[in-house]
Amino acid sequence: MRVDIDEPDDPRIEVFQGLRDHVLRRRRELPNGDMAGVFIAEGDIVVERALGAGFMLDSILVDGKRTKPLPDTIDPAVPVYACGPAVLQRITGYHLHRGLLACFRRRPVATTEDVVGRPGGGPATVAIMENINNPTNLGVILRCAAGLGVEAFLIDPTCCDPLYRRCGRVSMGEAYRLPYARLERFPGGLEPVRTHGYRLVALTPDPDAVDIGELCLDPEERVALLLGAEGPGLTPDTMDAADVRVRIPMSASVDSLNVGSAAAVAFYAVQQARRSKP
Repeated sequence: MRVDIDEPDDPRIEVFQGLRDHVLRRRRELPNGDMAGVFIAEGDIVVERALGAGFMLDSILVDGKRTKPLPDTIDPAVPVYACGPAVLQRITGYHLHRGLLACFRRRPVATTEDVVGRPGGGPATVAIMENINNPTNLGVILRCAAGLGVEAFLIDPTCCDPLYRRCGRVSMGEAYRLPYARLERFPGGLEPVRTHGYRLVALTPDPDAVDIGELCLDPEERVALLLGAEGPGLTPDTMDAADVRVRIPMSASVDSLNVGSAAAVAFYAVQQARRSKP
């Protein structure tokens, strides 16, 4: 249902306001913010994947000059607010280039038990993140996770929101379909994961750690791969709580990879470690 919007302050598009200030917008979407309960997705593919993951769509914002049909999965009854360039510039700080923004309703965040303790056994491989507060890095990690056999992820209280717009865009919407939960602060927050039989594998550039290529896993063994923030990595207490520490061998003068790149290598290595078991 198309609705033309001529004023950037129109209350019907209030939920899309503030996208130019990323820090402020992220605060507004926190549980105690005025935009709690919703998140914004950007781009046709990302929106389709959010719909495919079962999120409820409230409204859409598009460039008024858009001629490309909306994805077929969008309910025709959903309001589609069509705006001119001046309105879009005021709201987003850039032109949508015939793209779209969509407002979705959040779902209650799953519990740790829901993710790793479900009947029949939890996922074989989960990613656990500590202090990954850059949404671009988190988006890269989640896209790699979805494509490389990771079935769920867990984040500590210091990680950024996996439903944040930039994270969703960078992950190409893969962030929406992976089950996730927030853990208590580490290392105590890791105990429920260990209780459910997961081997805690910490990724580190420490030269004394085990070469990740030498990791060998039973096909049915449950693994939780721990990833730390860009730069500082995992905290010492979290590292001490791990069952094994692994490293990606580096060459020349490079000491480590970007956390997104390192995650991709590690996720693939876990797949190979299961296959290499006689």
